[in-house]
Amino acid sequence: MRVRIVVSYVPRYRRGHRWDFVPPVTGIHLAALTPREHTVELVHEQVRPVPVDSATDLVALSFFSGFARQAYDTAARFRALGVPVVAGGPHVSYWTEEALQHVDAVVVGEAEGVWPELLRDAERGALKKVYRGEPPSLAGLPTPRYDLLEPSFLVPRVLQATRGCPFTCRFCTVPDLNPGFRVRPVDEVLRDLTETHFPHWWQERVAWFWDDNLLVQRRWARDLLDGMTGLGRWWLTQASMDIVKDPDLLGRMERSGCAGIFLGIESLDDEDLKAVDKRQNRASAYRDAIRALHDRGICVMAGFISGFDDQTEDAVRRTADRLQALGVDVPFLSVLTPFRGTPLYDDLLRDERILKDRDWNHYNGYNVAFRPAKMTPDALLGAHRALWDRAFSAPLVLARVARAARHLSPGGALLSATMNGFYGLKALTGNTPARAVEGLPGAIAHPDPHSTPTRLLQPSRRRPVASAHPR
Repeated sequence: MRVRIVVSYVPRYRRGHRWDFVPPVTGIHLAALTPREHTVELVHEQVRPVPVDSATDLVALSFFSGFARQAYDTAARFRALGVPVVAGGPHVSYWTEEALQHVDAVVVGEAEGVWPELLRDAERGALKKVYRGEPPSLAGLPTPRYDLLEPSFLVPRVLQATRGCPFTCRFCTVPDLNPGFRVRPVDEVLRDLTETHFPHWWQERVAWFWDDNLLVQRRWARDLLDGMTGLGRWWLTQASMDIVKDPDLLGRMERSGCAGIFLGIESLDDEDLKAVDKRQNRASAYRDAIRALHDRGICVMAGFISGFDDQTEDAVRRTADRLQALGVDVPFLSVLTPFRGTPLYDDLLRDERILKDRDWNHYNGYNVAFRPAKMTPDALLGAHRALWDRAFSAPLVLARVARAARHLSPGGALLSATMNGFYGLKALTGNTPARAVEGLPGAIAHPDPHSTPTRLLQPSRRRPVASAHPR
């Protein structure tokens, strides 16, 4: 059977990307799970248009809420040709009934346990409507199908070594989608780091762990870091701030080639952090945490979210300079988004603050889908855009790159220069985050939020696990 896996995408910037930095791990992982008797084609829509034809027997779509409208349009075009379409990912796991109006079958949750069954049913022409995946063991997972990636990705070696979220931040779906915390065997992770090779030296050297918090289980993490030592890799991932309290762990990170760590700072004010149960963070500790990572030559990427209830328009605008003063090397700036499956969604739904006229394009992390507490939706959007413009202005970008060149390891300095250059060039050329377009013909309106949700897990199963989570 011919299977075409499509990772849907809608550009979040006015003119998209000039460079394709890193692929999601989803497509190459799903392709690796596909039995070899099937022929697999992988299309990343951020790189190239989806070829819509009948030269395939099954189309599998993976997408987030912000890309739902585009994914449903793709599904309609294939189904008009008689090609069955299945869908998976966070959006359809929580909006299953809506998705089934546009596709033939939906995978809810994690795909490993149900993907082979779905393929067998598709071969027989007997697809079920819903396939519910249970959280699997991560032992025995295959190496991602890097050979299927488009050659334009600058950093193709993406992999996942852990799954799950130890904390339950109120804006995050991960504890529901990937319950508990699970790790892969270290030798299998090292296999994925060493057995596939790429044509360019930086592609061979850089590895991006697509994990929510790679270093949660300390004993396992030390084994992994020791195994990576001597491989000559520059690696980056997400982690929680408590890693800086462990000098032994930091030393192993440095020796194993850690080039960058993403920290989910989210806000510079403790009241915001408390309101969304981000209690593992303390704003007063940020400067020392960043300095500890810099002392090891590690580039600090930091996520910041605009739109918490305690924030004002002026506070959001001033954040760029505050992040710069803390020593953040690469800021990642997003807008608070009420994804279904989160306590945040439940809170805003109860308070009738979700904007029902905002379609799925507003759920891409760069637009506003709710009514903020201390400003209008347009004011929040304007403040976020002003923050973005200031953060990636030439003076701040050049200062961050120069600071990294002086204080970070070669891998950390290269990461800072590349990512600051990526966003700085966008700012310089006016390729800024795009405002979501409303009222387009055929637009998918936000479903009635008062309808009964198809929850993956019951709220009572949301539980904290030991250690911390960065986002």
